[in-house]
This record gives sequence, structure tokens and C-alpha cells, in this order.
Amino acid sequence: MGQHIHLLPDQLISQIAAGEVVERPASALKEILENSLDANSRSIQVQLLQGGIKQIRVSDDGRGIAEQDLVLALTRHATSKIANLEDLEAVASLGFRGEALASIASVSRMQLLSRQAEQSHAWKIAADGAMLTEIQPAALDVGTIVEVNDLYFNTPARRKFLKSEATEFAHCEEVFRRIALSRPDLTMTLQHNGKVIARYAAGSAEKRIAEVLGGEFAQHAFSLDEQAAGLRLWGMSAKPTFSRSARDSQYVFVNGRFVRDKVLNHAIRQAYQDVLHHERHPAYVLFFELNPSLVDVNVHPAKTEVRFRESQAVHQFIFHALHRSLAAPLQAQNTGSPTDAMTTQWPSSSSTANYAAGANTHSSQPYMPGQQQRFDLSANQQALSDYAQMFAPMRQEFAQAIPSTSQANFDSGEEHPL
Repeated sequence: MGQHIHLLPDQLISQIAAGEVVERPASALKEILENSLDANSRSIQVQLLQGGIKQIRVSDDGRGIAEQDLVLALTRHATSKIANLEDLEAVASLGFRGEALASIASVSRMQLLSRQAEQSHAWKIAADGAMLTEIQPAALDVGTIVEVNDLYFNTPARRKFLKSEATEFAHCEEVFRRIALSRPDLTMTLQHNGKVIARYAAGSAEKRIAEVLGGEFAQHAFSLDEQAAGLRLWGMSAKPTFSRSARDSQYVFVNGRFVRDKVLNHAIRQAYQDVLHHERHPAYVLFFELNPSLVDVNVHPAKTEVRFRESQAVHQFIFHALHRSLAAPLQAQNTGSPTDAMTTQWPSSSSTANYAAGANTHSSQPYMPGQQQRFDLSANQQALSDYAQMFAPMRQEFAQAIPSTSQANFDSGEEHPL
């Protein structure tokens, strides 16, 4: 007699989902930090024990979670960030699935404390493998503390796949670095086994990049800020003289979210191909901004993959913007005269909607996903046409420099390493 189909218990469903969302301690740390960013935190402290395997503790001063929402915060498919399909098609927050905290709670011993400004005191809830306790009063300033202990304590088979403490900490540290790069306006501290590993004070993007990637990178990098048709690319990219044997200094953020995208990677590689040996790799921290309705972030539970509705336009913009900026310091080196790219004031981030409207101003505040506004793609066709005409004189020159096979591979969707 064959086996009958049956419904899975909620606990098992959560643990299966956790396998996708919480691959290792760094995955849990990423989800918790993104929640802190979405809560408009200005200061974040991260404390890790044993590479995050024993404990992950994240404290922030964000807006907090209401008492009546604490249970929902640890419930699957419960979120304050989207409410309908229209919201999903233009996600402006880093988190939106309503799965992260519930998935983490199902495979750990978690404690969640939070207080909102209008509350007289904080409230606390705990979970032991998704078994929730009663909500209790607690002492805490406005903000939230998420404490994750004994990750995978109830799934020993999964725990065996974790690497050494040093390896797991290295992954956690990389997640911390990405978040720190994406939000230089925040004060951030990282501790491991009681020792302060990194402390970044809120400041400019240029200062934060130098702190994270090092002074040598900053000395050999140029800044860029290119805008066209509602698209913006800004950040710092290293000159060819500062190349790497590995891809360990490559950071691309789309609307504040760290991503690994083949369209963007291919465009960047093409921009460098004439000035960099194929066995060497460029170093860069680049921020790409566009309206959230033009990019799909609901591709993978890890949310590091995206899809662009106009991938060819995005590819061309990134390639031309970086290629032109890359050529500027090389031209200055040959002529000995300063260029616009070298004298441009470091850009602070602002809403992409301003660029679509034709504004050419920089906000004093760094970019946050919530600043984005909707717009109709059809309304921007003229801007896209103007953009194409802008680069028309250079198109033949670039086409001759790019092997036809590379473009064919890009069109076919083949992954290109970068």
C-alpha cells in the first residue's frame, strides 16, 4: 500500500524554510541587520560568540516593534512592509517576505526585546525552536534587541555542515562590511568573543569606503556619479593599477541592497576589459539606483539576486557610465591636467525620482530604499531615447573593442565571472 499524502506540521515547515533563509550564522545576521535598517536605526551594535554559532546579538535604536506585534514578528508570512501584489512589484524595503525571524526562531533559541517611543517600557518574547513564550515586560531604551543562541541546536544534521568558528565569523564579518558600506550614515560596531573588531562612526560614504576597503584602495580609486533616464551610478572604483588576484573587493548595491547580478557584473567587466589583464580583477564599491518598480528583488530567499525589467538599458548605462569615468583619470594621467571626474565633489545619495524628473541635485542624506517613488516606464521613453543619443557617437568605438562573442553570451544569459 502506497504512502498517503499528508500536511506537514508547522514546525517542520518552518525548519524547511530555514534551510533556504538561514544557511549559516551569517545568513541570520544579514536578515536581522536588514530589519534594523528598515526600522530607521541610526546606531547598530553586533555581538557574536563563536563565529555566531553560539550567539548573535544585534541591538539597534530603531523605531521598535509594538507589543501586539511581537508574536507576529516571529510568525511566518507576517510583515509590515508589503500588503498586496502592487507593493511586491515595487519593493522599497530590504525585507518583505515575512520569513526571516520565524525561520531563525525555528532553529535556535531566540529572544526578542523591543520598545517604541510611545511605550513606557519594553516588551520581551522568547522562542525555543519556534515554541513561543508569553510576552513579558522588559527594560530597554527605544529600539530592538534580537538575540539568537545555539543556532541549529534542534537540527544536528544541519549543524554538522557548519564550518569552523573562524570560517563562520569571516562570513559574518563580510555581511557586516556590506551593511556598513551600504549605510555610511549609521554608527556600527562589531564584537567577536568580547573583542571589538570594527567600529565605524557615521560619516561620508567616501570615509566609510576607505575604512572598510583600506586606505590603499582609496588612494588608487576614482569617484564617479553618472545619471541618465532615471538611472544613477555612483561610488568609487579602482584604477587599473590597483587590480586584485581575487574578487574580494567588489561590492555592488542596487537601491541600497547588496546584490550579485550577471547583468551588472558583465557590464563592469566589459568596462575594464581594455585596461585590465583578464587574470586580474577590479576593486569597486558601486551604488546603482533606479525606481523599484523596474527591478524584481523577489527572485531568491537570500535576496542577493535581482532581475531588471530593462536589462539591456541597464547594461548599457552601467557600461558607458563606468567606461567614461574610468577613462577620465587615465586621460588626466596622460595630459597632466585635472578632469571633471577628479574634481567632482563626492556625491551624497538622493532619490532616483529626482533624476527621472530632471533634477541634478544631491541630498544631504544618504540613500535609503524608502525614498524611492513609483513611476511609469512608458513616461520615461523619451529620457531613454535621449540617453541613447548621448552615447551614440561612442557606440561604434565600443562595439569594435568588445568581442562579438561576449555580447552574444550576454544576450543568451550565460553567466560571466567577475
